[in-house]
Amino acid sequence: MSVNGTTRRPSLRSELWTGALLLALTALAGVLAGVVLHVVGEDAPAQALWAVTTVLLVVPLSVSVARSLLRRDIGVDAIALVSMAGALVLEQYLAGAVIALMLAGGNALEERANGRARRELTALVERAPRAALVRCEDELVEVPIDEVQPGHVVLVRAGEVVPVDGVVETEEAVLDESALTGEPLPVTVHRGGQVRSGVVCAGAAFELTALRPAAESAYAALVRLVEQAGAHRAPFVRMADRYAAFFLPVTAVVAGAAWALSGDPVRALAVFVVATPCPLILAAPIALMSGLSRAARAGVVVKGGAALERLGDARTVLLDKTGTITLGRPGLERVVALDGVSERETLRLAASLDRLSAHPLGEALVVGAEARDLRLSRPTSVDEKFGHGIEGTVDGRQVLVGSAGWLRGHGLDVRIPPDLDDGAAKVLVGVDGVPAGVVLLEDRVREDAEALVPRLRAAGIRHVAIVTGDKAVVAERIGAALGVDRVYAEQTPEEKVEVVRALRARPALRNVVMVGDGINDAPALALADVGIAMGTIGATVSSDTADAVVLVERVDRVADAVSIARRSLGIARQSVVLGIGASLVAMGFAAVGLLAPVAGALLQEAIDVGVILNALRALRS
Repeated sequence: MSVNGTTRRPSLRSELWTGALLLALTALAGVLAGVVLHVVGEDAPAQALWAVTTVLLVVPLSVSVARSLLRRDIGVDAIALVSMAGALVLEQYLAGAVIALMLAGGNALEERANGRARRELTALVERAPRAALVRCEDELVEVPIDEVQPGHVVLVRAGEVVPVDGVVETEEAVLDESALTGEPLPVTVHRGGQVRSGVVCAGAAFELTALRPAAESAYAALVRLVEQAGAHRAPFVRMADRYAAFFLPVTAVVAGAAWALSGDPVRALAVFVVATPCPLILAAPIALMSGLSRAARAGVVVKGGAALERLGDARTVLLDKTGTITLGRPGLERVVALDGVSERETLRLAASLDRLSAHPLGEALVVGAEARDLRLSRPTSVDEKFGHGIEGTVDGRQVLVGSAGWLRGHGLDVRIPPDLDDGAAKVLVGVDGVPAGVVLLEDRVREDAEALVPRLRAAGIRHVAIVTGDKAVVAERIGAALGVDRVYAEQTPEEKVEVVRALRARPALRNVVMVGDGINDAPALALADVGIAMGTIGATVSSDTADAVVLVERVDRVADAVSIARRSLGIARQSVVLGIGASLVAMGFAAVGLLAPVAGALLQEAIDVGVILNALRALRS
């Protein structure tokens, strides 16, 4: 298969699925051919064919079990090996062949199920662009993606994946962000707007200027997260392996007792046949991997089954404020007129002047004025002292915009009304030598954050708190609006770590989830049982240290992730309990002679299929 001019080998997962399928088909052909020979009266050739089918599986299985024993890992395959070897010794060749078919079919079904569960995760990796069209003077040259550097102008054609993070240079770009955000509607980004790599050009071709190399882009960081997501095994799955090691001697005792009491070794074989605890081994990883896939579709990449399991058992969620439950950037709240100039005119004059300012508060004024449909003018004679203020002429009027000290330095008698001391950022505006007004700017709460706390409680979270370095007056107001249980304000990074440590020490609030977006949150994210980082353009320290990353600008996806994790873990446990319970009941019937080896093998196959299908329910919402 060729992607952007490069040839790709079939994936390892595809090779495993193909090999498992071929082995299962071989076992099926051997069993069916033997049945046909037996029906037409050729019993000796039928028995020989069943024996060969059993041996075909015994040989690779023996190698696999030997390797496991060298690692001191006794798993479910050991029981299957004993069962098939016993069938050969006792000349129960049909039972051995059915066990071989059961094992091969189970492995093939497991690979198919895991492949389906990984579909959304691997799709992100598979669609990563390998090349880019770079403008060199008047020509377009296709270069490997690794050669794109900051400042290169890249052409993205209709239907192509954006290869690097960049700034739009053409009039506008229409983008399909559904692969990264789950949002179905295309978005339009105008000239000067930033675009994340990994989104798809849904309109006409456009050009962008690369902001960073492809290896440091948002999509490359996402791919690394996805690759990490498949590289972990959850403690629940490791417990399954330990349980399988315990189950083998129990099976041996039951089988030995059945043989000793009845004198019939076939009963012992039947016990081993139905004892294979495939539900324990298959259900947990498939359900958890399905949960990882569901979370990825919801816009949250969780780094492995271990993190998903801890998330499913979480009882406490700590939320950073700035950039997590708020937008992380100032927004125009309101304008207070002071002396003779209307609020709208004060804002219009200030925003007109701030069009030439590089300060983020200036940008907030401009955006707020445009949202109010104010006509902005072109300023002249502009002079800015960055961090203090800006002055200039707008429509013939002398305008000053900046701090109270900046206006006082220009001879204006500035007095801020005491009732405005509410923690909001304040920009003072002077017009023609008099204080004209105060512009209040605040970091606004995300719209989706309003329903976050009720949804977390519905998902089983007992304690929700805000942990922030911001002022107490601001944090308390937001906390009251959202309905959190407690607010930890004016916290340093070290103090945030102490909050996490203290809550982890309380058994009733075990498995603490910390949600943040900045470098100052990284230590708390690393210490928490589950750290969730709010993703931004480009990788951050918080993303690297977190166990999960929210890829969209929506904090309510944290509640989605908790719900998905809890449901996936519940399905895994349910599948294990039901499957092992069914196996134990079947062992009892086999021990008293009510279940023959062949019937036991068919019954165990049905149990395996049932628990795998049940585990796959975690893929659905």
